[in-house]
Amino acid sequence: MRPILDTMELPQVQEISTTERRALAEYKPPGMAGSLFQDLGRRPTRVVLSGVATGPDAGAVLMELDKKFKAKKPVPFTADIVASTKLDQVLIENLYLEEIAGKPERFAYVLTLDEYNKPASPQTTSSIDSDVAGDAQSLTNGMLPGLSSGPAIAAGLTKFVTQLSSMLAKL
Repeated sequence: MRPILDTMELPQVQEISTTERRALAEYKPPGMAGSLFQDLGRRPTRVVLSGVATGPDAGAVLMELDKKFKAKKPVPFTADIVASTKLDQVLIENLYLEEIAGKPERFAYVLTLDEYNKPASPQTTSSIDSDVAGDAQSLTNGMLPGLSSGPAIAAGLTKFVTQLSSMLAKL
């Protein structure tokens, strides 16, 4: 089965490689020999595909890949090599296209795909957050009338500009 990105079958895929990494935090407690490690889970899986598009429809295939890359939206991805990783949605991180010299209608491509993890929904505000917001509102309520008189104060200071300028020139 050929890899499928969104609804298009990727033509003549020659190489697929995957990278999976764990995120570990190292702690060096004082007075202890050695370190403690905390497993922070895994980073998103990265898949790199390289292949060749040939024939009269090669340009259309590459245009479609470019369109998906520029959209910067997650797309479905299916391939045998990543079936065990439960990789469903990917973001096209990088796209490299090259016309192969001396071969008409033949293009090489390299796709870098990163696993897409849906962002967590924001937490609801707690009563502490609303209390802080209420305190901030009560502190700033009296400031607005004072700020509206700022342009009038600046206009009143213009008559002192010439006197202060001549004094600064003497210094």
